[in-house]
Amino acid sequence: MIDPFTLTLILIVVLSLAGASVGLAMMAGSFVYLILKGFDPSIASETMLQGLFNNYTLLAIPLFILAADIMNIGSLADRLLRFAQALVGRFRGGLGHVNVVSSLIFSGMSGSAVADAVGMGKIIINMMTRDGKYTKSYAAAITAATATVGPIIPPSIPMVLYAIVSDQSVGFLFAAGMAPGLLMALAMGVMNYVIARKRNFPVDEVVPLRDMPRITWKALPALMLPVILLGGIYGGIMTPTEAAAVAAFYALLISAVFYRSVTFREFYQALLGSARSTASVGVLVAGAITFNYVITREQLPVSISDWLAQYEFTRWQFLIVVNILFLALGMVLEGGAILLIIVPILIPSVQAMGIDLIHFGVIVVVNAMLGLITPPYGLLLFITANITDEPITRIIKDVWPFILALMAALLVITFVPDFVLFLPRMLGYQG
Repeated sequence: MIDPFTLTLILIVVLSLAGASVGLAMMAGSFVYLILKGFDPSIASETMLQGLFNNYTLLAIPLFILAADIMNIGSLADRLLRFAQALVGRFRGGLGHVNVVSSLIFSGMSGSAVADAVGMGKIIINMMTRDGKYTKSYAAAITAATATVGPIIPPSIPMVLYAIVSDQSVGFLFAAGMAPGLLMALAMGVMNYVIARKRNFPVDEVVPLRDMPRITWKALPALMLPVILLGGIYGGIMTPTEAAAVAAFYALLISAVFYRSVTFREFYQALLGSARSTASVGVLVAGAITFNYVITREQLPVSISDWLAQYEFTRWQFLIVVNILFLALGMVLEGGAILLIIVPILIPSVQAMGIDLIHFGVIVVVNAMLGLITPPYGLLLFITANITDEPITRIIKDVWPFILALMAALLVITFVPDFVLFLPRMLGYQG
C-alpha cells in the first residue's frame, strides 16, 4: 500500500500540473493525509486559521501590495523615470541604465518584482523600443532582470514571508537586503554597459545639469517614500506592518492630492487588483501552513538534518548545495511556494550548520527572484513577453547575460556573509 505522505506529494504535484493553485493543492493533499492517517481533518482547518490570524506580520503583505498598485496608477512612475533618465541617460546604453536605476528606486516603495515589471516596465519598454533604439527582446529581458531587485531592496514581500517561517526580524531582514540589492543593480548596470558597447546602443538624451534641481523637485515626494518607511522602522517609530500601512496611505496622498493623477475609478480598480493579489497570496500561505503541519508530523526536517549529517558537509558546501537546489526549484516553482514549503524543512539544518538565519534569508530570496527570470517558468519573462508581444525564446536569449551577472552577485552574497550582515549589525543585530 502506498505511503500516505507519498500519496500526498503525488496529489499536490498532479493538482498543480492540472492548473490548481499551489495553495489549494497543498490544502487538498494535507486533508487526504490526515484522513488516511486517521486524524481529525478539522486539525487542518484549526492549524490554518491559527497560522493566519495569530501572525500580525502577515498584515504587511496586503498593505504593501496596495501601495504598489496605487503607485502604478498614478504618475509616480513617470516622474521617477524622468529623474533616473536625468541621472544616467547620458551614458552608453542610457535607457538600459535608466531601467536599472528606476527599478532600484521603485523597489524601495513596492517590495514586489511583479509590480515593478507591470508598472514601471510598461513605460520603460515603450521608451526603449521607440524609434527602434533597442530591440523589443532586449528591452523585455533587461526589464525582467532589473525587476528582481524589487524584493531585495526593502520593503520586501518575500522577506516578510521568510520572516514568518523562520521567526526572524522583518526589520533586520530589510536591512540585510540593502547591500545585496545595490550589488545586483551594479552587476546588471555593468552587464548593460558591456552589451551596449558591443551592440552600439545609443546614448540617451542628455539632460542639462541646470534642469536637475527642477526634475528632482518634481520627483521628491515619490523619492521620500523609502526614506519615510526605513526611517520609521529603524527609528523605532513604527513596525514593518505599520510602515506598510503608511506606505499605502502616503502613495495615495501624493498620487491623489500632490500629483492629482488618480481618479476614483482608478483607485477602485487598484483596490480590486490588490484584493485579488492578496487573496492569491493568502491561499498560498494558508496551504503552506496546513502542509507544514503534515511535514512536522512526518518529522521531515529532522530526517533531512540526519541525512545531511551523514555526509559531513561543511558550511560552505551546504550553501552550494542549497543554492543549486533553490536555483533548480526556481525553474519550476513560484517563489512564494519555495519560501513557504522548502525553507521550513531546511531551517533545522541551517541552524545545525551555524549559518546565520538573516544571511540565509537573503540567499533564499535572491534565489527565488532568480527563478522569476529562469526558464521554463520565469514569470517575469512571461509578463514582459506579454507587454512587448515578443516571442519568449528571443527574450530568454537576451536575458541570459543578466542571469549570469546576478549569479555572480549571488556568489558574493553567499560566501561573504559580512557583506550582508554589516548593516543589520550597525542597527543592533547580534548575529
